[in-house]
Amino acid sequence: MKSPTIGTLVPNSVVTGQFLVISKEIRQKKTGEPYLSLHLSDRTGEMEAKMWDNVSEVMNTFERDDFIKVKGIVQIFQNRAQFTVHKLRRLEEHEIDFADFFPCSERDVDEMFRELLAIVGRVENLYLRALLDAVLSDSDIVTKFKLAPAAKNIHHACRGGLLEHVLSLCTLSRLVAGHYKNVDVDLLITAAVLHDIGKIEELTYARSFGYSSEGQLLGHIVIGLRTVSSKFDAVPGFPPKLRTLVEHMIISHHGELEFGSPKVPVFPEALLFHHLDNLDSKMAAMHQALKRDTLVDGEFTGWISSLERVLLKKDRYLKPALAEEAATQTPEPEPIPEPGPLPQPLIQAEQSNGTLGFEPTAGPGPEPRPAADHSAEAGEAGKNPQVPLTLFGEKLQAVLQSRK
Repeated sequence: MKSPTIGTLVPNSVVTGQFLVISKEIRQKKTGEPYLSLHLSDRTGEMEAKMWDNVSEVMNTFERDDFIKVKGIVQIFQNRAQFTVHKLRRLEEHEIDFADFFPCSERDVDEMFRELLAIVGRVENLYLRALLDAVLSDSDIVTKFKLAPAAKNIHHACRGGLLEHVLSLCTLSRLVAGHYKNVDVDLLITAAVLHDIGKIEELTYARSFGYSSEGQLLGHIVIGLRTVSSKFDAVPGFPPKLRTLVEHMIISHHGELEFGSPKVPVFPEALLFHHLDNLDSKMAAMHQALKRDTLVDGEFTGWISSLERVLLKKDRYLKPALAEEAATQTPEPEPIPEPGPLPQPLIQAEQSNGTLGFEPTAGPGPEPRPAADHSAEAGEAGKNPQVPLTLFGEKLQAVLQSRK
């Protein structure tokens, strides 16, 4: 790598790196000046970034899906890592290596494809094997199949992710089919290979992942049926009823009408395949969410919208980090200096409000944190003026009483 990866960045470190812009927003500070809110990525993950100063000089020099070189510091804000950008410039394509920026399957795609061909070669039903051979011998389909993710960001969201998902489903199909009587494993394997074939056209993955116009208008189920339709016709004598079963497994694999399936599964292989597909996608989504969690502390992740829950960081739960253990130890308090004479306005403010009234000065930098709410403390002090709010207030009270 020519720069540090997102997965290796350490809080409070100054970083100069190259990243892909996957989202860009120009916002306004309270002063009316612009600032940049970005999401940057590379092959190891994503991170939120903010640029607060000198924004007008660079904000129109790059767009989403551009590569940029940035210099800044990794900070912790609201228990999340955030990159504060100090300098930024757009990179030309000759300056970057595409392999550094796009998340890829940990497995080699050519090796996975050879494994898939071997699985298809063991399909006993001659018509189903011929159908799969017709699909996987189409060079245009194969080129896209090796690159496509299985989803934009929920599960197997990486180059080669679709192929990895299909192989996982083939393995699950053979494992589970033997547990139930009269389940046709060849139908399950066929559904595993073909159910998401429409995603090679539904999604865009040349740079950041998104949806094509066709994907937005039709979705991968309709696109998949259209893709497979011509391959049925290429197999002489393919039984019409067997074709209908395969098509039903494709259109019902989401399981429920509200999840996008035109039909719900109505025979055992279709129902079983739906649950295997759901299982594999949910397990991959959970693994990905835990891997990319941006919270620094705690035993749980933030809210994962795709799974509608927070997730337990099991390793941290079972074996708390040394840093967390150290954080539970109470540090020695620093000595508090004796207060000197105070100007009369400040004394009056302390007596009337229970606080010195200092607010942080607004200026460039991260969005201001909300000031601490002392209303409850102030109310208590109002009921009993002898109860000091702070150690400093106690010292101040002693000084005031000594002057009476």
